Amino acid sequence: MRAWLWLSALVIVLDQASKYWILQNFALHEGMAVWPHFNLIYVRNTGAAFSFLADAGGWQRWFFLVLSVVVSLVLIRWIWTLPPKQKLLAFALAMILGGALGNAWDRLAYGYVIDFLDVYYNDAHWPAFNVADSAITIGAFCLIWDALFYQDNARR
Repeated sequence: MRAWLWLSALVIVLDQASKYWILQNFALHEGMAVWPHFNLIYVRNTGAAFSFLADAGGWQRWFFLVLSVVVSLVLIRWIWTLPPKQKLLAFALAMILGGALGNAWDRLAYGYVIDFLDVYYNDAHWPAFNVADSAITIGAFCLIWDALFYQDNARR
């Protein structure tokens, strides 16, 4: 199951490359319309999902960084021990791992996470997110799907 770690590495590379592109082409809070209901906008998130704890005073940077590393180590161990037939579970864990490490890199390098994908309808904007967040969301969905719908779950 080590091959799934390559998917995590791909997520990290895509995440960091997209963030690098944003940093090179946008000033903070600068945006650009791409399609109806979708913009690119450079924002910084010092918190977690939906800016949770963003105004906590700075300690959250290290808390979320340590949490990401611990969760990543658990995910690596879990992926490493999966039987080959559990492909959906391995995919889900690899996506979550790549996303967690992509955002952890930002916290370590900058002290915040770079977000830039802005989805909206009329004046209602979803909180900005990034490739790592997208990978975590896809992985979480697949993890739930695997837990709910795969028959051999009881034997795991």
